[in-house]
Amino acid sequence: MFNLVYLIPIFPLAGTAVNALICWYLAIRAASGRPPATDLKRFRQVSGIIACLMVFLSFVISAVLFFNYLKLPEGHEAVHVDPAYTWITAGGLNVDFLFRVDSLSLVMMLVVSGVGFVIHVYSTGYMHDDPDASRYFTYLNLFAFSMLLLVLGNNFLLMFIGWELVGLCSYLLIGFWYTKKSAADAGKKAFIVNRVGDFGFILAVILIYINFHTLNFDTVFSMAPEVLALGGFTVTAITMLLFMGATGKSAQIPLYVWLPDAMEGPTPVSALIHAATMVTAGVYMIARCSSLFVLAPDTLLLVAVIGLLTAIFAASIGLVQNDIKRVLAYSTISQLGYMFLACGVGAFTAGIFHLMTHAFFKALLFLGAGSVIHALSGEQDLRHMGGLRKHIPKTYWTFLIATLAITGFPPLSGFFSKDEIIWKSFSQGTFGTLFWVLAAITAGMTAFYMFRLFFLTFFGQSRVSEEAKAHLHESPPSMTTPLIILAVLALIGGWVGIPEVLGGHNLFHHFLEPAIAHYPAPDASALAAPDGGHHHSAALELGLMCGCMAMALAGLLLAWLFYIKKPGLPAQLSEKASGMYRTLLNKYYVDEIYDATLVNPIRRFSEKLWTVFDCIFIDGTVNGIAWITRFFSRRGTRLQSGYTQSYIILILIGAVLIIWYCLF
Repeated sequence: MFNLVYLIPIFPLAGTAVNALICWYLAIRAASGRPPATDLKRFRQVSGIIACLMVFLSFVISAVLFFNYLKLPEGHEAVHVDPAYTWITAGGLNVDFLFRVDSLSLVMMLVVSGVGFVIHVYSTGYMHDDPDASRYFTYLNLFAFSMLLLVLGNNFLLMFIGWELVGLCSYLLIGFWYTKKSAADAGKKAFIVNRVGDFGFILAVILIYINFHTLNFDTVFSMAPEVLALGGFTVTAITMLLFMGATGKSAQIPLYVWLPDAMEGPTPVSALIHAATMVTAGVYMIARCSSLFVLAPDTLLLVAVIGLLTAIFAASIGLVQNDIKRVLAYSTISQLGYMFLACGVGAFTAGIFHLMTHAFFKALLFLGAGSVIHALSGEQDLRHMGGLRKHIPKTYWTFLIATLAITGFPPLSGFFSKDEIIWKSFSQGTFGTLFWVLAAITAGMTAFYMFRLFFLTFFGQSRVSEEAKAHLHESPPSMTTPLIILAVLALIGGWVGIPEVLGGHNLFHHFLEPAIAHYPAPDASALAAPDGGHHHSAALELGLMCGCMAMALAGLLLAWLFYIKKPGLPAQLSEKASGMYRTLLNKYYVDEIYDATLVNPIRRFSEKLWTVFDCIFIDGTVNGIAWITRFFSRRGTRLQSGYTQSYIILILIGAVLIIWYCLF
């Protein structure tokens, strides 16, 4: 039964192949004469149906495997799956094409295929009139295949192949409208920044093979406590390099700068990148390699600190942004910071729990934003919205659910997952109090900027242009139905993780527990002590939970005061604190700093290499050889006069010289 796991990525790959053939056929038709509009519309519909069907089949098989896994004895870690084939045999390196079925991979394949399917369905409506829709669905299916390969691979090499393929797909989809310069630049930025992180991932894989002589997860993780010294240099180097790869893929400081610009792609692409693929890869990788990370307390401390700093840093930028998708982009960076904070304090299950619930409400937020943009004929500026709740009621209600979920109001999904992270960061670390304070402040900031976005979009006086008002309408069922499905998941998706302090059993934690490592931390001063840490009373946990809720409520009320009760107050405040406002609006000038210190110096150095080394030395050498060849060739051609008598004389002279040489 579990060998059916190989079909899960094959279906999206088959969809990619079929849609690629459709694109090839359309290109041939276009080269021979523009195809009729009816043909284009029919092929767009066929491409969308194929893409949706393939991902849906992957989801069905994932669900079948999930329910069969639940029938296994409690505490079962991983199911043995037969290798598809031996992939690489070279010297001592043996790599099987082998997938892994355990609780962690099951959660990820359900999220990727389930949320991915909903986004595919939404795309059929959103991309209905795009002439390149077939190419779009080709890339979208390839994205789903790549992420499924990443989360299912049972060795570091298969994971790395999927890791690189999602980077390629992000480049293709972010720059989908490649004739638009900003989109093409954003695609290149995402691709290049991720290559920096991927360099660390490659080095980590090499170090793992050097120390373990294998890349198989089971062997590496089981041997890790014996081969690697607790807190030693080798395990610290491996985990630091792995984390370097995660900061690029999951947009953490200092490699987060590509994600806000990724908004240049179609809105469903943003939903897929932010919710079900790409940015979740780094969190998954750290959770998968928990057996290594728990042996490196210094790395765990770095993961927690970077995650927390990223969370509060991105949230502060989101406070003043005016592009609806850019606010959500910084929200994603901030929420990913929470996930890394959880992993950094050893609460890997809490990090994956928030990854799952975040997939529900963040996909809903982006698709809801896409519905707003669709209703406003492409408008994305919050300053040109307002009063939309009566015009697009389905989008309004589903967006409200998503906003409440991300801000952590009970009993929505984000409340349970975010609260577990904040509680674990307090109870399982040396810096628990500081972590809790900063995480709670971030929760308040999240509530403020999300309800700022919500109020500016749906409430107040309409600031919509007259041209957009004429076409204002609710999205078609192909777009609103996915919103409703995701709204239900955002509402109840966290109920599988209700903590014991609230009368639940945290079923998600117990389900995921066998796939997560539980080695003890090296000493009492270590940051993380998975399943160890400090034990506190239920009253304290409830008190801290209420404190976080109070911070979120304060953020909501402040947003209501600024944008509903006294809408002129934000402008007054921005004038009084103009320096801080400009700094936040310009994202702390990080892009400008990177341009000044890295991008422009590298560009100037590259130009010097081109003008001096390439043009003078390389081109000079090649051109010089060509000049010498031409010089002697021209003089050699004079011997080819075309006169017979000249050739006879030369032959005689040559014969005389040869005879003379032989005689004397």
